[in-house]
Amino acid sequence: MTSPAFPVLPAGFRFGAATAAYQIEGAHDEDGRGPSIWDTFSHTPGRTVAGATGDTAADHYHRYREDIALLRELGVDDYRFSIAWTRLLPEGTGQVNAQGLDFYDRLIDELLAAGIAPAATLYHWDLPQALEDRGGWRVRDTAEAFAAYAALAADRYGDRVHRWITLNEPYCSAFVGYAEGRHAPGTREGRGALAAAHHLLVGHGLAVRALRAAGDQDVGITLNLDRIHAASDRARDFAARRRAETLHNDIWTEPLFAGRYPAHETETWASLADGPWRRPDDLKVIGAPLDFVGLNYYRPICVTAAPHRASDAKQRTAVDVGVAEVDPYGTRHTTMGWPVVPSAFTELLRHLHARYPRLPPVWITENGSAEADTVAPDGQIHDPDRTRYLADHLQAVADAVAAEVDVRGYYVWSLLDNFEWARGYDQRFGLVRVDYDTLTRTPKDSYRWYRDLIAAHRAVRKDAR
Repeated sequence: MTSPAFPVLPAGFRFGAATAAYQIEGAHDEDGRGPSIWDTFSHTPGRTVAGATGDTAADHYHRYREDIALLRELGVDDYRFSIAWTRLLPEGTGQVNAQGLDFYDRLIDELLAAGIAPAATLYHWDLPQALEDRGGWRVRDTAEAFAAYAALAADRYGDRVHRWITLNEPYCSAFVGYAEGRHAPGTREGRGALAAAHHLLVGHGLAVRALRAAGDQDVGITLNLDRIHAASDRARDFAARRRAETLHNDIWTEPLFAGRYPAHETETWASLADGPWRRPDDLKVIGAPLDFVGLNYYRPICVTAAPHRASDAKQRTAVDVGVAEVDPYGTRHTTMGWPVVPSAFTELLRHLHARYPRLPPVWITENGSAEADTVAPDGQIHDPDRTRYLADHLQAVADAVAAEVDVRGYYVWSLLDNFEWARGYDQRFGLVRVDYDTLTRTPKDSYRWYRDLIAAHRAVRKDAR
């Protein structure tokens, strides 16, 4: 089968790959690491597919040199990884764990020796369990603890790490974790989830201050914004889309890039939105200027109006906003059940560019597909659907750049097959297959396609000098 053509992107465009600590590191109780909410959640019966945990995951903690060799062979400019808060501060605050600090020293130094720039995410969902026990993201103390953790990380690594992401996908932390209950900590709340959303943003703003104080750092946040379509042109479906936009997008983008809270929050959450968690100066803290915004994109959402599942504010969760998802796209789906619609990626990028004059440069910090990978008789993994997905979505980025959206780079999700949260190990996103019995790494065809794309881009970039 012929490989897809390489999309053409600007000479300064950078390519990378992304991972997250709990999904790949393993070593969950080694060298002083404390428990996170994902340790607790995954060890609770019935929470994950087949009872899977991240105890071993891809064993990156012990195999990071092998994985960085794969990155070097891939030819990436950057590697986005996350720091496990509980490796540095097992209780979330207080006593610092020297062995945890040392691990990321080794990782960062190995990346730099390979000619790869580290891009560090401070929070990829693995809140210290000790902080959850004291209220988690529902309380402001957690935001302040996060800023102290950010300061510690910047002080230790800021001489070598110059691109920092404060939070990854706060939507999932606040709503999938505290309202839907599908992710850690696994609760179904109304005001608690909205308080968590706000304190995540406050924690982000306080962390930005801490990172700025550490020196000349490139600081941003990663959001999983959605391109949301209405199922019809009926007024009720447009209203449903407006509520879905508030839930998925505006709760983050309006405070960050427009200095205001969402216009339709009362329509979306009714009395749930009336909480005591906001303070007069919070918007100033949250809206501190950023050097970039990271965007994770996988698929669009189409919504139609639906009854609220609970009218009583005491029973209603923060995601009960009177919408239901439908799928009118008529396209191929990944094994996650997500429709493949690359044009919606371009639409989302252009929409953000048009709506927010203060929008900083964009980095695509995650994009990729879960596919039904199998090992062929030749011992290889031939994954043409993933390769086509990557090619089409990179072309969607190129189309947005041609429309004057300032996109600076693209990080594929993911370098490795990994622990896919509540889905356990039944989904494979990696460019590299991980055999979970032997932990053997095997690059897939998509790895080689991405490697060749980067090499071709680098050759063009060199010629352009």
